[in-house]
Amino acid sequence: MAGPAFYPPPLLPLPATVAAVAIGASAGGVQALLRLFADLPVDFRLSLFVVVHMPEDRSSGLSDLFAQRLRIPVREAADKMPVERGTLYFAPPGYHLQLEPGGSFSLSCDPPLHFSRPSIDVLFETAAHAYGAALAALLLTGASADGAEGLATVGRLGGFTAVQDPAEAQIPTMPQAAIDLRRPDRILPLAGLSALLAALNELPSSPC
Repeated sequence: MAGPAFYPPPLLPLPATVAAVAIGASAGGVQALLRLFADLPVDFRLSLFVVVHMPEDRSSGLSDLFAQRLRIPVREAADKMPVERGTLYFAPPGYHLQLEPGGSFSLSCDPPLHFSRPSIDVLFETAAHAYGAALAALLLTGASADGAEGLATVGRLGGFTAVQDPAEAQIPTMPQAAIDLRRPDRILPLAGLSALLAALNELPSSPC
């Protein structure tokens, strides 16, 4: 039986190199991320930047949760913190997470975007300008359109884009909004996105 219409053959090739992966999720995102990262090896070399929508008035606990389950370093991003390879960074609650040219984070108290701070769009757009073609971006389950415009920016600036298959997502609104705005390079279930991370990690190292 033919697959869904949004799986266009042939697939675009993987990029020549990737230095970092930006990831956004909302409703259902924590469980999706636990599955996505479950098989990351201890020598995983890419930087991972993650925004998960969360209440602003409480500690997220995400860095502690994932540090207990993963074999790579996990940190909550801080203002002016330099980016290190092979490390997973979560945006802190109540701040937009931005990537600066030269490889460091900045935090912003600008108004919420799509009712969210941190906003996935802000992460994707600033990371796209900081990394260009050396960035990959993944958008997972969620109940808003946050991330769609940012993912489109990643693609326009030469980065590699992928979304969770809406048919599998707990809440399909977010990945579907991205598909409707600009077709991503891959539309995959979580198992496929996990395999994609492994494939990106095997690409030649980027100087970024």
